[in-house]
Amino acid sequence: MSGAPIFATLGCRLNAYETEAMREMAKAAGLEGAVVVNTCAVTAEAVRKARQEIRRLARENPGAPVIVTGCAAQTEPQTFAAMAEVTQVIGNHEKMQPATWQALRAPDLIGETEKIRVDDIMSVTETAGHLIDGFGRHRAYVHVQNGCDHRCTFCIIPYGRGNSRSVPAGVVVEQITRLVGRGFNEVVLTGVDLTSWGADLPGTPRLGDLVMRILRLVPDLPRLRISSIDSIEADDNLMLAIATENRLMPHLHLSLQAGDDMILKRMKRRHLRDDAIRFCEEARRLRPEIVFGADIIAGFPTETEAMFRNSLALVEECGLTFLHVFPYSARKGTPAARMPAVGGATIRDRASRLRAAGDQALRRHLEAQVGRQHRVLSEGPRLGRTEQFAEVVFAEDRPEGTILDLRISGHDGTRLAA
Repeated sequence: MSGAPIFATLGCRLNAYETEAMREMAKAAGLEGAVVVNTCAVTAEAVRKARQEIRRLARENPGAPVIVTGCAAQTEPQTFAAMAEVTQVIGNHEKMQPATWQALRAPDLIGETEKIRVDDIMSVTETAGHLIDGFGRHRAYVHVQNGCDHRCTFCIIPYGRGNSRSVPAGVVVEQITRLVGRGFNEVVLTGVDLTSWGADLPGTPRLGDLVMRILRLVPDLPRLRISSIDSIEADDNLMLAIATENRLMPHLHLSLQAGDDMILKRMKRRHLRDDAIRFCEEARRLRPEIVFGADIIAGFPTETEAMFRNSLALVEECGLTFLHVFPYSARKGTPAARMPAVGGATIRDRASRLRAAGDQALRRHLEAQVGRQHRVLSEGPRLGRTEQFAEVVFAEDRPEGTILDLRISGHDGTRLAA
């Protein structure tokens, strides 16, 4: 098999960013005829899907070397090395090194004796030097942080990503300046634990300092967006930016995980229920049009019905709009996996009830936008997003990648119409 490698991405936006970086490195190395699967490890289901995707791609590309990387490859290299379809298993640090892709040139992979190339991710102290100038045609994603220093009891990700590392502010500003010069109208800051940005840099700057610096030094950037944050770590400058900088988009996705204090403690989270509510109230006071998404886990070990109802009530009390619901999935090696489990049927029922509450909250938000004027970034001829990140379907074709002033005419329960 010859031709450009086939890449498949599972999991988070950071994985998608890194896939584009790997694509560039593989092209520069002259790698041909390979299949590369960038895996996710956030749940046991994510690992199962990775194995399923590997088998599917191997069937569809007979004879092609199959390279597996990403968080699941980092945390469970032997699992993937044992698969007959897999030729190489590459760690998260190794996948971002150009030398790795030079060494992986097919057909040299065939007969390779060292099937696993996965080093200790905890020994990595710097972010990868390889940066890409965004990907996609509409908004650019800028990777400013990797890894996590926290050890939530349910989470395997620090063992896939390592400890927290930050990209220096000057490098970030330089990259965003290039992206704006290439015509991108929106930039999204991404990371594994974004609000920890700067803790390992000289002077220990905070995420708010980075945001204010970007907006000051890149005046032609129309829209800056922040991906998922830990609200308890929001610093004063970040709150100031929310209050005063219209170019910072009024949408935050919060890593809340639960709404019951006992469950939050057992998760080893750093906030309590009231902290989350206070943050949302304060951010909304500073920026009345701001909307919130949130991650919430259903059926964490030891969760009673009363505890679950506290999480369910958080949707209303925080005024959440976009809900990401995760049925709890035990990850081997995490403390939560040793705690008394909630039954599978109960977990599924609670996840369903949370999703229903999220659907209702989204519908209310969409209904409130009808008749209003919104600035919408077009993502396709007939699709875009508001500053608050709601999807908008256009009645006629629009130029892609542009910001449009549109009046909202209706909604279908999941998307706006204009």
